[in-house]
Amino acid sequence: MIKAILTDIEGTTSSISFVHDILFPYAYDKIADFLSQNWHNEQVKNIVLEVANLENLTDFTPSEITTILRDWIKLDRKVTPLKDLQGIIWEEGYKNGDYRSHIYQDAYEKLTFWHSQNIPIYIYSSGSVYAQKLFFSHSEYGNLLHLFSGFYDTNIGNKKESQSYQNIANSMDLNPDEIIFLSDVEAEVNSAFSVGMSTVWVIRDEGIFQEKKDTNSSHQIVNNFSLITVL
Repeated sequence: MIKAILTDIEGTTSSISFVHDILFPYAYDKIADFLSQNWHNEQVKNIVLEVANLENLTDFTPSEITTILRDWIKLDRKVTPLKDLQGIIWEEGYKNGDYRSHIYQDAYEKLTFWHSQNIPIYIYSSGSVYAQKLFFSHSEYGNLLHLFSGFYDTNIGNKKESQSYQNIANSMDLNPDEIIFLSDVEAEVNSAFSVGMSTVWVIRDEGIFQEKKDTNSSHQIVNNFSLITVL
């Protein structure tokens, strides 16, 4: 019996284009000024040190760190210090009303329904927990934080590694087979399935969905949340 729902964000509950076409460019454009203005802020200093350690730097300037972070944004690197810094920068955009996060209507309706059924819902995303909470508190449907029981990011482990899903189950004090995981990334649902979680592969692209839906898969394959069965 499923006792908890764990879901990805980008490409699953929400449009990939919102993240790549709005959030990423916003951070890319703002990062130089942000670092210059906050270089001596303790939280920012710790993030910068993580960046420097990953790049084996012992001496660096705001300009050099900016170049590294912009390169990481271009490459969509799933590294914790970048995600942490992006979250801080995105907060400014949310507070200024520069954008509202996109949520698919079918995802909003199903998440709301599951919440009404008292099924705990958790988020697992490569974006920092801080960024996740900003995302769902400033959505097109308003503040949705009340729908969720908890949030996980790459501090719990890489999303394509099986151990990460075991770590999450342990954190919830549940067996993996009591959790259902939703993602648009096949490698992620494969990893979750390998430790015993039920899985849903969400394929928003209609052409790929039609190609995959009748295959002999270990996962539920859906193109929107209304088709998901939670048992």
